[in-house]
Amino acid sequence: MRSVDRAVPPVLLACLLLSGCSSLGTPTSTTTRSPAAGAPRSAAPASGKAIAVGAGPQRHYVVQQQPAAGSCHYRYEHGEPLEDPACTPGAISPAVTQANLKSTICRKGGYTSGVRPSAYVTGKEKKLDAASYGYTGSMSDAEYDHLISLQLGGDPNDPRNLWVEPADPGHKKGAGVNNKKDPVETKLHTAVCAGKVTLAAAQQAIVTDWTTALTRLGLD
Repeated sequence: MRSVDRAVPPVLLACLLLSGCSSLGTPTSTTTRSPAAGAPRSAAPASGKAIAVGAGPQRHYVVQQQPAAGSCHYRYEHGEPLEDPACTPGAISPAVTQANLKSTICRKGGYTSGVRPSAYVTGKEKKLDAASYGYTGSMSDAEYDHLISLQLGGDPNDPRNLWVEPADPGHKKGAGVNNKKDPVETKLHTAVCAGKVTLAAAQQAIVTDWTTALTRLGLD
């Protein structure tokens, strides 16, 4: 009878003696890495569409052309008004990135006042956009809203990022602007600056549906 040393090739014998090796050249398992605990949630789901990039902050803003009158249509979720994604898909500012949050939207002393267009420009755009959406209510009760807010790196004056947002259901006529979207934007801003979610994730959540943005990111 042949001895084991002679029957088994030296390479295979060495492999068998090593732990974790079940056959020649084939490891018994592979190692996977899980995300680091506390890491910010990544951006949009794979199905999320890329958001357009606007011109960013300008020294002098000009009135932007709006969609044709009557071409935009509101959607409603739980009675809350949402933008028409064909007219207002959102646009981000190239001046705000994940890498420069501390010097832009998260800096002490504020960011939005320095990039916001003047009321002279937005006032004219608001009237034009109201015609785009067929809005006939009180202009003082409607907000000319940045879909991706300035505090989330939205483009300041790209027409793809601005829409006439009607008042919430039950809003008292003549009471001025008061909607539930603003607190959502503030919570998202706080989460981004605290490192709980990425800037891209917050932007994608708000353009998908602002009424579900906090739930989508586990912030509600």
